[in-house]
Amino acid sequence: QVQLVESGGGMVQPGGSLRLSCSASGSIFSIGAMDWYRQAPGKQRELVAAIRSGGSTIYGDSVKGRFTISRDNAKNTVYLQMNGLKPEDTAVYYCNVEGLITGGSRFSAWGQGTQVTVSS
Repeated sequence: QVQLVESGGGMVQPGGSLRLSCSASGSIFSIGAMDWYRQAPGKQRELVAAIRSGGSTIYGDSVKGRFTISRDNAKNTVYLQMNGLKPEDTAVYYCNVEGLITGGSRFSAWGQGTQVTVSS
């Protein structure tokens, strides 16, 4: 079993910054992709950013140039640095981690979600 714990959400004024963290624990053998999604009320869940084990990244068009995804493989943790936040960034942010558990079975785990609110 793999469990993810997210932290770092909160309320910030437009133009401010936040850093989200997501840490995975359990019987993890290896981790492949680590992703951040977000969902605002009445909106579809959208991919914010993704990073693979080799370091390649993908960003949603709306956050390119403002957000940076990174990972610490030794800590099984993924981060999302969010700069220049806008009101339209307001959403619940979820992390997703995929990989292998000990024994060779694949897993896909989701964090509990953390609220990010950008408002003046």
